[in-house]
Amino acid sequence: MQLSFFTMPLHPVQRDYRETLHEDRAAVLLADELGFSEAFIGEHVTDLAETITSSLTFIASLAYETHQIRLGTGTLNLPNTHPATVAAQVAMVDHMCDGRFILGISPGGLRSDAEAFGTLDLDRNAMVLEAITQVLALWQSDAPYELKGEFWQISTARTLDREIGQGLILKPFQRPHPPIAVACVSPHSESVARAAAQGWSIISANFLQPVWVKSHWQKMLEGAARGGRTARAQDWRVARSIFVADDTVTARAYAKSVQGPYGHYYKSLMRKLIGNGRPQLFKTQLEMNDDAITLEFVLDSLVLCGTVEQVVEQILALRENVGDFGTLVYAGHDWADPALARRSMILMAEQVMPRVNQLIR
Repeated sequence: MQLSFFTMPLHPVQRDYRETLHEDRAAVLLADELGFSEAFIGEHVTDLAETITSSLTFIASLAYETHQIRLGTGTLNLPNTHPATVAAQVAMVDHMCDGRFILGISPGGLRSDAEAFGTLDLDRNAMVLEAITQVLALWQSDAPYELKGEFWQISTARTLDREIGQGLILKPFQRPHPPIAVACVSPHSESVARAAAQGWSIISANFLQPVWVKSHWQKMLEGAARGGRTARAQDWRVARSIFVADDTVTARAYAKSVQGPYGHYYKSLMRKLIGNGRPQLFKTQLEMNDDAITLEFVLDSLVLCGTVEQVVEQILALRENVGDFGTLVYAGHDWADPALARRSMILMAEQVMPRVNQLIR
């Protein structure tokens, strides 16, 4: 099992912005030093708590300072950007990373972003499908481009000057294109099936209850069969909020407290997602009363924390529950205590994952 990192940074709004940007970069640089296989970066435009506004810009700032870790958008919210912009900027960043790049895509889950970009009432899943189809077409075809869709039209026929390179869009370093991953947050998500049919990998969100994470494997099987492919556990990433400490008391005080950084993260997410009519994400069964979804319940059911041995046991129990998956994605949170946050990542990479892999082998 591989160990990956994901940050959709959710910081207290009163924190200094330059400080949190430095902190988020430090987390990825530490993950690179510790041998994490990947780091995915989230983005939002209209949120002062989720503070990375462009995952590609953030990744570009890390491209020449990291050495082995693959860097991915987690995710690039396709309805918010013209496909020609996506194709050109992703290609550039893929070259900057020498091919250590993963294209993570989704419709984007922040409704205020959708409102700002005028897509709140549109079919954003359809926009994602059209956008990625056009991006791949730009990379796989030659100019002049003539792409006509419901949401975007792309052509350079009137201005093409091949001799000087005008009217052509850069191809990525990885051919035919960087690996594509789709972030999925819904129970029994049809997005999982569509991605598996195309041979793309899946990232199951860290705020989704294990019972719904398990449903993603069934959808992977369905989608792969539809596309004439074989579903592979190695193409499935499962994200979790994890905190490892040297003792149980410290672990629980930091990760299970409603006043701590993990409590802050889930309090904000619950307000956004439940307020947007998606309480089922946090339920362990659909029949649960909405009033039962308290912050304490969510922290207890979604956050893995404890000593090395305790977290190993919890990861093995998760795997027993949802089934085999190829990559465990460690979700980044605000570094309320930088020393404890760094210690958790170190313990995770150097002690927890080697022990987990020893046991599952």
